[in-house]
Amino acid sequence: MNQARGFTLIEMAIVLVIMTILIGGLAMPLSAQIQARRIAETSRIMEEAREAIIGYAMTNPAVPVNSRHLPCPDIDGNGTEDRAGNACAGVLGAIATGFLPWVDLGVASQDAWGNRLRYAVVAELAANNLGFSIGNPLPAQPLVACSNNACAAAAPDVANNLAFVLVSHGPNGWGAQNINNPAGTLLAAPNGPDEVANLDADRIYVSRAPTQPDVAAGEFDDRLSWISFPQLIPRVCPTGCSP
Repeated sequence: MNQARGFTLIEMAIVLVIMTILIGGLAMPLSAQIQARRIAETSRIMEEAREAIIGYAMTNPAVPVNSRHLPCPDIDGNGTEDRAGNACAGVLGAIATGFLPWVDLGVASQDAWGNRLRYAVVAELAANNLGFSIGNPLPAQPLVACSNNACAAAAPDVANNLAFVLVSHGPNGWGAQNINNPAGTLLAAPNGPDEVANLDADRIYVSRAPTQPDVAAGEFDDRLSWISFPQLIPRVCPTGCSP
């Protein structure tokens, strides 16, 4: 009479090892796919926000005849722009910084990781008693994009004469305002100097390829979108702004 033979402990251990390897091999590509979808979604959200800002300018005249103005940033976290009279609140030097006024613009309130988009704008372009129109000179102190934090505002190596900049803090979210946290409660500050540069509210923003924490330049996964002043004018006033 034949006796039923079960698995030995060694055989079961080998099966478990094989299953672990197979599951691990499937999990990594799935994680990468999810991250890729979130990156693509965030790019779409930022593009829609960029177009909404341009649309805002097209429909919001400034006091000077035939001029327009950009929206101010959201400072208090309620999704609406914050003004102090005609000018933006929270102006530092020539730049107003805060978060995207998503309520006023009618766009998504956060990126694919649940964080608010940061928004910086040349203050004079958002002042509704100044504005801009065809024939305006370039802003004296525009925003600029550089490939690293050591870049000088006078010599940017990525983009110059920017009217506004949008920033997503990417997958790591360092320094971001998450939608699940009270306004003003930011996530942990970034360690990478280039990500720090996108939080210091000056004219210089860093846009470059992502890097891991163990590289010399430090961790970086911020994503940026912008429009230059020369590009903005024909978009807002293709045939000349009218009252």
